[in-house]
Amino acid sequence: MSAPDVSVVVPVYNTMPYLTRCLDSLVRQTIGLPRMQVVAVDDGSTDRSGAELERYAARYPEVFTVIHQPNSGGPAGPCNRGLDAATGRYVFFVGADDHLGPEALDRLVTAADAWDSDVVLGKVVGVNSRHIYQDIFARSAVDVDLFDSALPRSLANTKLFRKELLDRHAIRYREELRIASDLPFTLEACYRARRISVLADYEFYYAVRRFSATNITYLSRHLERLRTVEANLAFVAELIEPGKRRDAILVRRFDHEVAKLVEDDLLRLDRATQQAVHDGVGRLVAEHLTEEIAEQLGAETRIRYALTRDGSLDDLLAVIRQDAEVGVPATLVEGARRYAAYPGFRDPARGLPDSCFDVTAVPEWPAKLDATGFGWEDDERGERVLTITGYSPLPDLTGAGADPLTVSAEEIPAETVVIARGDAGSTVRVRFRAADLLDGGIATGRRRIVSAQVGPFDPDRALGANSAAGAGGAAALRAPRLDRAVPLVRRRGARLYLLTPTRDESGRLMISVVPVTPGRVTARLRQKLRRR
Repeated sequence: MSAPDVSVVVPVYNTMPYLTRCLDSLVRQTIGLPRMQVVAVDDGSTDRSGAELERYAARYPEVFTVIHQPNSGGPAGPCNRGLDAATGRYVFFVGADDHLGPEALDRLVTAADAWDSDVVLGKVVGVNSRHIYQDIFARSAVDVDLFDSALPRSLANTKLFRKELLDRHAIRYREELRIASDLPFTLEACYRARRISVLADYEFYYAVRRFSATNITYLSRHLERLRTVEANLAFVAELIEPGKRRDAILVRRFDHEVAKLVEDDLLRLDRATQQAVHDGVGRLVAEHLTEEIAEQLGAETRIRYALTRDGSLDDLLAVIRQDAEVGVPATLVEGARRYAAYPGFRDPARGLPDSCFDVTAVPEWPAKLDATGFGWEDDERGERVLTITGYSPLPDLTGAGADPLTVSAEEIPAETVVIARGDAGSTVRVRFRAADLLDGGIATGRRRIVSAQVGPFDPDRALGANSAAGAGGAAALRAPRLDRAVPLVRRRGARLYLLTPTRDESGRLMISVVPVTPGRVTARLRQKLRRR
């Protein structure tokens, strides 16, 4: 019997009822069952997942290989067991929460064979407002450079890998990592690959955000994430020599994984954990953060990193508290230099260097706004709009270089008007048409981060929903005093959608567009009952 073209590896741990849809999407692949193998590894599930796997194996015995093992604590072990059992020319990893488009495997294998590619990315989209970076999927490409593309922002393992490449270089998952073990695996595969290709003309992979948010990544804690980041940065440093290529990989790590450790939720942790995070991030900054990387990060992130390296825990917490509870600090202008006047700046008792607060070379600093008011209303044309009131402590946005100032929800621009100027600062009115937000959504839902940028609107500079970066002149709007905003219900075709301004865990303003589904309604009801 000839080897299958592709082996699909599915690590499984308590993923019912999502698992059924995942497995259905595999057996319905247009590539045909004789050309594929499914290796499902049950990592000690305690729900009905193991039985569901056996049900499919009984129905499709020539396709399914099911492995049961005691719980290993993370997906790395199951992925390695599945990889060892894979017999296909290519391997594709699928999360048991997720599912594939019907033509996914056929298109991926056809492209890999035609282009002699070692790694092929197919477009990934989020379900239930799960955010997936889309910049790597702007267009299909036969050849993508790991170091000169958006690929470092998309190093999840949801790709087609040539099995011979993985075996030749002994590329396997690091089982000591409970979370994010796919990053070093995927990075090394891409680093060793002769050719990496992208297919952007089809929705290959649907990445699902569970309503219950119970998977291991959602529930991971700061110290575990810190240990994982430390291990992954050390892996990058060992794999890639110092210089621009290493920086291209590390900038994404500092912009995302490391930055998430010093977001606003650090305020809610116990003192010992806060201290451990401060000290750990400080070590990473001192060891790996080059000037070239720092220049590509946003002002908030740069300042917080500087305080992990040059300041105390209390210095860091004071800055985070300012952003989370008060708002944008004043700007001190001294000649050609500008400083963010956060707590601790030029405090003799603190002795912090001015360089920690220097925002002279930060292009997005004049665009920083606090969102102070929200509401749905009718505009002059009778169209429903979301009106946001923004505040800047800068009394003269023009003099600060923020003229024009534009606001957008990622690729959707808003009507932005400065409506008041004075010694106390500037007030900006921002309006998003509900129709634009709805038209820009996808059937599975989407959240967009709201950001302001200096100069005319440029979608390439608008912030993505998981980005902390601000280089290029864009800054996320913060909403330190946003409570529960009232959603707007709108119909699109046969479906109802909720349009809601909301706030992420770091206090940034988001606009959520999600379909009204039975599962979502049930999840909301459960959340309300838990609050009582």
